[in-house]
Amino acid sequence: MKKIVLFLTLALVATLSYGQTAKSVLDKTAAAVSNKNGVEANFTMSGGMGNTSGTIAVKGRKFHATTPMATVWFDGKTMWTYMKKNDEVNVSTPNETQLQKINPYNFINLYKQGYDMTMTKSAGSYIVHLTAQKTGRIQELFITVDRKSYHPTQVKMLQGKKWTVFDISNLKARTLSDATFTFSSKDFPSAEVIDLR
Repeated sequence: MKKIVLFLTLALVATLSYGQTAKSVLDKTAAAVSNKNGVEANFTMSGGMGNTSGTIAVKGRKFHATTPMATVWFDGKTMWTYMKKNDEVNVSTPNETQLQKINPYNFINLYKQGYDMTMTKSAGSYIVHLTAQKTGRIQELFITVDRKSYHPTQVKMLQGKKWTVFDISNLKARTLSDATFTFSSKDFPSAEVIDLR
């Protein structure tokens, strides 16, 4: 009986330590991405939402993403999406799941609650696996993090039955003004603005 209790205690300690390690990796990754002045990076996206590439700037919860088809601004509350093909801007107030679909860095806001975490290591990287505790959220995420810089290099997420993969490169600290994350109508004078809020 004592051996069983000892084994269960050691298994529990090992499991808790492993979970804390995954969380500590994401804590360090969130700190690296959450530069108070902002960061910029290149990305490619493939999978359930199609394929594209572009650039993204992030400052706290704010982001600005540009692809060949669209430009997105998010100031922490309101999101503006400019569709080049239609010359129109959709204005909305997205929830966390909607934000994750277009901002690969939004995991820094998600992982702190509502997800179980495990972690594996590969050559030069940590791979953190998040599984949602409830439905209605992104069901699974795999976040690959460089072991030296703690910069995320890939975010893979499952929504419904489709995986979307963001590959991230050239992450650099930048000083970004708050205006970077807000749509300016004077820059798009002919665009039709559609308020979906």
